[in-house]
Amino acid sequence: MSRQRGKPSLFRAAGIVGGFTLLSRIFGFVRDMIIANFFGTHAAADAFFVAFRIPNLLRRLTAEGALSAAFVPIFAKTLLQDRERAFRFANNLLFTMTIGLTFIVVAGILCAPFLLKIIAVGFADDPAKFELTVALTRLLFPYLLFVSLAAIMMGVLNSLDHFASPAAAPVLFNISIILSVIFLYDSFDLPVYSLVVGVLAGGVLQLAIQIPFAARRGFRLAPFINLKSELLKKVMMLSVPAALGFAVAEVNMFVDTILASLLKEGSVSYLYYGNRVILFPLGVFGIAMSTALLPRLSFEAGENNTAKMVGTFSQSMRGTMFLIIPSTIGLFVLREPIIKVLFERGEFDSTATANTAIALAYYCLGLLAFSGVKMAVSAFYALGDTKTPVKAASWAMVVNIVLNLLLMGPLEHGGLALATSLASFFNLAILLYLLRKMWGGIDGKNIAVSFARFTLASVGMAVFILLLERAVDPFTVTGLTLSIIAGGGVYFLLCGLAGIEEMKLLTSVVKGKITGRTGFDET
Repeated sequence: MSRQRGKPSLFRAAGIVGGFTLLSRIFGFVRDMIIANFFGTHAAADAFFVAFRIPNLLRRLTAEGALSAAFVPIFAKTLLQDRERAFRFANNLLFTMTIGLTFIVVAGILCAPFLLKIIAVGFADDPAKFELTVALTRLLFPYLLFVSLAAIMMGVLNSLDHFASPAAAPVLFNISIILSVIFLYDSFDLPVYSLVVGVLAGGVLQLAIQIPFAARRGFRLAPFINLKSELLKKVMMLSVPAALGFAVAEVNMFVDTILASLLKEGSVSYLYYGNRVILFPLGVFGIAMSTALLPRLSFEAGENNTAKMVGTFSQSMRGTMFLIIPSTIGLFVLREPIIKVLFERGEFDSTATANTAIALAYYCLGLLAFSGVKMAVSAFYALGDTKTPVKAASWAMVVNIVLNLLLMGPLEHGGLALATSLASFFNLAILLYLLRKMWGGIDGKNIAVSFARFTLASVGMAVFILLLERAVDPFTVTGLTLSIIAGGGVYFLLCGLAGIEEMKLLTSVVKGKITGRTGFDET
């Protein structure tokens, strides 16, 4: 069945997601600056970050990662054939998951002490810190229910070619935490509980904002559970290997947490804040593109059009590299000014800035791999293959653990960040090799040429930024802003002068003149 007209281009859809993700990241940085100012990198901050990682891990296993990976391709194909059946299927999944997630939340609350003895073994030496982490974990577990249901709604809306409200939902989450800390900090004997209120309220808002937009497109929540549904069974079967894949990825993060808890105090927080900065370009460019890519490739897979899938994948990889490579080099050059301007105030001192900048330096080296893995995994999921990414991620996990143990001694927390980056490149290499073998090619020559051209332009940008430091102090808000804007301007200028295709495409997107010539036509 040919694709219906009226679908937004892939780059336009990614632009919508990226735009709202940019707004979310801005509020996310405001959130983190406030958390850093009020809580620093002391015991309460470490306890909260560890406690919050548990529902974050489970949401990837239950809905946001695994089920979405299995659900979106099946829902998109069913939508083309029978719209009402697709809506019944979505309601069946939503209400079945509500019951299942409720049991998981209750079990998590009861088993919190046992989980933390595994996840944060270093905290056991400090009984007060351990007990606080247990209490926070129990209170944060209900967040899993709300954010998982919100993730399923996102899959519904994205398949209906609506990307705005799901992408905007995290903005409300960040605002919720910001307001909770500002107005409720003094309302608790332990101020860290204000963060819990913000997280739970934010989870509810992420779900609530999407419901009206789904209704406008004909989808309404209607209690319906049919465990014998073939579509439901298919999603569950496909989600099992997908869940294992996401579990492997999250295990890497927990290994980092376990090992960081054995290092000097603050190491968990240094990695957290460094990772938060990396999530800015990753979310705005890499994740935004992969979010738009999954439903698009799912439709093309339904048409059995391999050539079209290769073209779409190649364009998405090149479009992502066009923005990710300069982000990588820019973050590396400006890593310390960025951390100082964003976080150094209150309890977050110059020592915390220096140590967090080390984590950022090593994380940003893997930014291209983090983005590329997202794209490659989306391609496998669109084809209904949720097993291959698991195998690749499992090998990458082994590499990550070995590198962690080798590097954490000489590089401390920086070694943990570097291990994550190197393991991600290993993961990406496996996935691209298997995609090439399956499709007979991935337009690798054009991808490689684009990589080289983007890198050269980015190096030119870096040289300009370093020269600019003679006239502008990047350790101030004004100086850093000027360095980023001017550096970005030089990069785009160099790309324009070189006649780089992605620069022309970006200009077309900005002007709203996407045409079929770009490879992302409306048909």
